[in-house]
Amino acid sequence: MAENTVIESTLRRSPAEHLAGLMAQAEATGDRAVALREVAFGTQLGVRAIPGSAAHAALSQATGVGLPSTVGQVAGGVDGTAVLWLAPDEFLVATDAENDLQAQLDAALGDQPGQVLDLSANRAVFELSGPGATLVLRKSCPADLHPRAFGVNQAIVTSLANIPVLLWRTGEQSWRILPRISFTEHTVLWLVDAMTEFSSAPVS
Repeated sequence: MAENTVIESTLRRSPAEHLAGLMAQAEATGDRAVALREVAFGTQLGVRAIPGSAAHAALSQATGVGLPSTVGQVAGGVDGTAVLWLAPDEFLVATDAENDLQAQLDAALGDQPGQVLDLSANRAVFELSGPGATLVLRKSCPADLHPRAFGVNQAIVTSLANIPVLLWRTGEQSWRILPRISFTEHTVLWLVDAMTEFSSAPVS
């Protein structure tokens, strides 16, 4: 069993592992510093339950942070378990750790109407951070990213570089970008290209 675990760990690859070097090279420093990295092997669970139902109440308690009630709202935070609002009866439970959260939610739901589905392989997760991060996103994201409109620990479904993404502001200068796995390379290449001007030396 131990040998099989080692082999599985060796063969496992994250969606953007082959692009790690490219992302590292694109990092910019200085007043408009910006960095891009993949957040790999976390847990993402799709949860569905009708607000006001017993299932909704049970799942809300089982997450440990509750279920958000309005568009853009996030329950919990990036340092632990977070629940992102997707629709009135649909949520994404996310954590950077691999854990037994699905089993806990399954147990809480029981035979009640609702759903708990492992979506960890459905979306890639990237973190864009630094003073220049928001400027990079503004190049191709139609959402209003000003702090007055898009506060810390808010998340929405929007588009970036003409593809649908889940965009989550995790800090004043940090964002999580969650595209579908099939758009991993497209997302990274676009972001790296958008970061290029920030790493360029100033013209004297």
